[in-house]
Amino acid sequence: MVTYIFRRLVTAALILLGASYFVYLLTAASGDPLEEFRASNSPQKQQLMDARTELLQLDTPAPLRYFKWFGGAVQCLVPFANSCDLGKNIAGQPVTEALGFALVQTLTLVTGATVLAILIGITLGIVTALRQYSTLDYGVTFMAFLFFSLPIFWVAVLLKEFGAIGFNNFLRNPEVPLPTALGIGVVAGALTTVAAGGAMKRRLLTGAIVFAFVTAVLIYFSATEWFKTPGLGPVIIAIAGAGIAFAVTLLSAGLKNRKALQSALISVGVGVVLYFVLQPLLNDATFLMIVILAVAFVLIGMGIGYVVGGYDRGQSMRAAAITSFLVGFLILLDRYMQAWPSYFNNSRVRGRPIATIGASTPNIEGDFWVLSLDSFTHLILPTLALILISLASYTRFTRASMLEIMNMDYIRTARAKGLSERTVVMRHAFRNALIPIATIVAFDIGALIGGAVITETVFSVRGMGFLFLDGIAHVDPNPVMGVFICVAITAMVFNLIADLAYSALDPRVRVKS
Repeated sequence: MVTYIFRRLVTAALILLGASYFVYLLTAASGDPLEEFRASNSPQKQQLMDARTELLQLDTPAPLRYFKWFGGAVQCLVPFANSCDLGKNIAGQPVTEALGFALVQTLTLVTGATVLAILIGITLGIVTALRQYSTLDYGVTFMAFLFFSLPIFWVAVLLKEFGAIGFNNFLRNPEVPLPTALGIGVVAGALTTVAAGGAMKRRLLTGAIVFAFVTAVLIYFSATEWFKTPGLGPVIIAIAGAGIAFAVTLLSAGLKNRKALQSALISVGVGVVLYFVLQPLLNDATFLMIVILAVAFVLIGMGIGYVVGGYDRGQSMRAAAITSFLVGFLILLDRYMQAWPSYFNNSRVRGRPIATIGASTPNIEGDFWVLSLDSFTHLILPTLALILISLASYTRFTRASMLEIMNMDYIRTARAKGLSERTVVMRHAFRNALIPIATIVAFDIGALIGGAVITETVFSVRGMGFLFLDGIAHVDPNPVMGVFICVAITAMVFNLIADLAYSALDPRVRVKS
């Protein structure tokens, strides 16, 4: 294993050296960095040209400039030396500084969208594979290919129009007319009827219940102006937590495991008690505090599962820990909702909270919750755009992989032995279906560092994609090479991780030197 990893790293280093050399030469030969000055009538024309020539070392041939740049880039590999030097961009800013800012912007924008697209896509792929050729399967397939075929800039513009401008206008007077509430309820009921399994009578009953519930909730929201002062409260958290406990237990252990279900429900009860305990503490929250509380909720759930779990503590601990974490998320969501009026009425927001450009509102002031809400509202639209576009590939790959696995002999053997369908699907089929998906996920995670260029442009986010395009436009090799190195290293590392994941997912696959 160690020999294999070492050999892969050496090969990757050689590939990176050759690729970076050609990228640098191509960028340097793509235009003239002094062109804007040559056409200028400024009396300081020559001084400006000389300054840029000295800054970018244009009097040195491009191959030699590359090796000077490479010498500084190698210093980035020395840990704790603080000597990383990727040169300066055309404005005189160190590339490491510009790269650090752009990397944060890109990761903030793309990471959430990628993770959600993977989770939702894999879930939809499993469900549609289990219900092959059903109405749900055809519907998900149609929608997946529809969004996959749409240009992302068009989707982004539509989201700006209806998801930001339209919703912000609605928030001025958040009333939902009765016909609109009934229409939304009908759509929700119809979608539930299609998605639900079982006999038609059961599906229609489920759809009718969802229709009545959604309609009633919208009427309540309209009557109380909930959208201006939203909140969950302990009652809704307890009800939603109970539903989460049953769902998590069903997926992780099965409802026949009463100990696991009891552990999950006890975790919900403890979470509701902690809701009241944590309110004063959350008024002075920080990001580190939120992380510590999340870890604490998981540990509390694991402790409950260990005490209540009985002979099979592993499943009980897993069910209780996941339930406890999700209940903690509901508490966090409720606290954000409590801060919504302060953010909505902020002088910089001016009653239009859903942003269409940028990563934050300029010069906004407030506590942790207001500033966090500002970041989230700026991320909603680009995240949704990226999810809609990238969802199809995960859904289709997962569906195809699951269908292939579910028809194999060992799946039929597992069913013949009397194993439950949940065990067959989650423990036997899903693990093996992840092998081809691991390749797609690894490449997508590696590619996300390069930034969603079109999305960043539409939403005016100065991320890695913007930095790369700006370097190309100004014939500035240093920022282009900075982005290239980050993307190349990330892609190679995750490609190696994918290869190692094969042996972890399938014992028949062995990594050899």
